[in-house]
Amino acid sequence: MTFPITTPASSTEILVIGGGPSGTYAAAALAREGKKVTLLEKEIFPRYHIGETMLPSIRPFLRFIDAEDKVVNYGFTVKVGAAVKLNQHKREGYTDFTLDGRAPERASWSFERAEFDDLLLKHAAENGVSVHEGVRVTEIKFCPENPKKPIAARWKKNDSETGEIKFDFMVDASGRNGIMSTRYLKNRKFTQGLKNVAFWGYWKNTGMYMPGTPRENAVWIEALTDETGWTWFIPLQNGITSVGVVLAETSSRAKKAKVADNKEHYLSQVNISPGLVKLLENAEMVGEVKSAGDYSYTSVNNQYAGPNYRIIGDAGAFLDPLFSSGVHLAFTDALSAALTICASARGQCTEEEAIEFHNNKVAISYTRFLVVVLGVYNQIHAQKNAVLSDVDEDNFDRAFDFIRPVIQGDNDTHSKVDMQKVIDLLGETPGIIGVDPTAHERVSKKMEPGLMADNGPLMMGDAFSRAVGEDEEAKELLHMMNSRKAITNTIEWAHNYEGDKINGLSVVLKRGELGLARE
Repeated sequence: MTFPITTPASSTEILVIGGGPSGTYAAAALAREGKKVTLLEKEIFPRYHIGETMLPSIRPFLRFIDAEDKVVNYGFTVKVGAAVKLNQHKREGYTDFTLDGRAPERASWSFERAEFDDLLLKHAAENGVSVHEGVRVTEIKFCPENPKKPIAARWKKNDSETGEIKFDFMVDASGRNGIMSTRYLKNRKFTQGLKNVAFWGYWKNTGMYMPGTPRENAVWIEALTDETGWTWFIPLQNGITSVGVVLAETSSRAKKAKVADNKEHYLSQVNISPGLVKLLENAEMVGEVKSAGDYSYTSVNNQYAGPNYRIIGDAGAFLDPLFSSGVHLAFTDALSAALTICASARGQCTEEEAIEFHNNKVAISYTRFLVVVLGVYNQIHAQKNAVLSDVDEDNFDRAFDFIRPVIQGDNDTHSKVDMQKVIDLLGETPGIIGVDPTAHERVSKKMEPGLMADNGPLMMGDAFSRAVGEDEEAKELLHMMNSRKAITNTIEWAHNYEGDKINGLSVVLKRGELGLARE
């Protein structure tokens, strides 16, 4: 299927800006609920994009919109797991997507994103989405009576034709450009602890990880021997392998000053990754070195929604690629956008409640990965310290057993995980700390029963303010409890994605009834 370059209609029920994984997923989910959806994508697909290896969690997401079989049958490289070597003193850890072969259907894929994204865009169109490629949104127009509420978008086609489309709801899936976040809200916040830069290229005739074993052809991740970053090795289709280097920005700048260009800089870092060097022993690089920086960011005050709009995927937040969480988080955001729009439109909750639910849903999913990523970086930058393994252990198996559900994305789909064990392994993280028992008992007597319980509801936004009032001790303690709940509560896909019950609302994950329900 190819999309003719057509002129968008003058109005639509829902406008989706961007045709990447988050935009196409949200569009497809909404169209399957009977919504009139228009998607504007500035590029002509297929188009190049980095982010080439997936977590097994994307399978149930794809299954929900009936796209899993299309991906399974496409012929992408199967990803059975990932090996992660965090220093040269201990054996690498391994996360097995197939659970030691007991669940081969959990295997994921590595692929050229151009083909995967094009497949999803076509799937959205097949589900009734009006797709327009080569159409760039140039301006958002807001309601005169409510300047925070977008009501229309100006667009420009590649042939210079311009126009305007009105909408009831808007989904901003515009990628790193993030039209709402960067141009109008101006609320993008870069994660200072993850100011990294990546360099990558493509190789042919590479080796593979553990050939002839159940782990054959798994992804390889390795810390650099000088503790400044890490490398990736991702086998793609057609005999091509993606090889990348991620460095702390300050370290990269100092190293790059000593070499001639990006390619020499890139190759010099590959050479201090011994396991990678072995995999590339007889390989040949093809094409040019690519690079990207300043890619870890969130939104100030976790603002990913507002009156009649939702922000999803890279348009709102992006996390360091250490555990390939990009598409997983894009799908999580997209589904949240779809169900909160449906809930608001169907009167299952107010638009204000839907906005707050989406803001917190996005923040919670991001936090789960952030905790683990920061902990692993602590180990990469201090390889002789026992951050993720006990001093007398020669490997990271115990740590990977604990964090497996997070780095495979299960914590947002179906498998339970004790995140407190992860926290204990990774060390103290700001906002996720122990609660003084005496203070807990004292505040519990003043609060509504159940709010201070570990399995109690997440209380955020206005609901949080109403619960604590002017009591500073209660405010501080409940904030700590919410931080813990944000990463310890789990979602079981078999129970309709309802694990995170936020401010008395939970998800209804059923086609034709997608939305929110009050507890």
